[in-house]
Amino acid sequence: MEILTFGNDILRQKAVPVTNVCAGPSSPSWNTMSWVQTAQKMFDEIRDGKGVGLAGPQIGLAERIFVVSVSGDVPRVFINPSIIETSEKTVKYEEGCLSVPGMWADVIRPETVKVQAWNEKGRPFTIETGGILARVILHEYDHLEGILFIDRISEPKRKKILDKIAKKAKA
Repeated sequence: MEILTFGNDILRQKAVPVTNVCAGPSSPSWNTMSWVQTAQKMFDEIRDGKGVGLAGPQIGLAERIFVVSVSGDVPRVFINPSIIETSEKTVKYEEGCLSVPGMWADVIRPETVKVQAWNEKGRPFTIETGGILARVILHEYDHLEGILFIDRISEPKRKKILDKIAKKAKA
């Protein structure tokens, strides 16, 4: 499994809904795995990359799945998530991304979120949470919409990060 990085077109595409939550990924290169196996591989990538979340598009899977593993909480799998509600109150916090390695910026996001989704075993659930878990859920949900954290920062800060990425690519 390879984590795709900034510049890969899949990261800018809106992921498609999972049509059979009980089966597994429908993408040809993934269709021999169940969602349980896929989620476990995604959690392995998070651990190896020292991340806290990973979405399907980041690994070339254009389906609506992401996983989060935040300290102090259980690892969670979200298939076909829907954001039901977010708080009006927002907070600023530094974010990074496995698909934009080595880059960090303060991002303003809602303080709390309520989400409905299916887990890797095909069971529906709803979670309402705040803090770092809410932030990671919102960050990973953005990936399903083709949005990167650098799209949520000011133009001058985004330009600075894009310049650094370009400089790294030339080196």
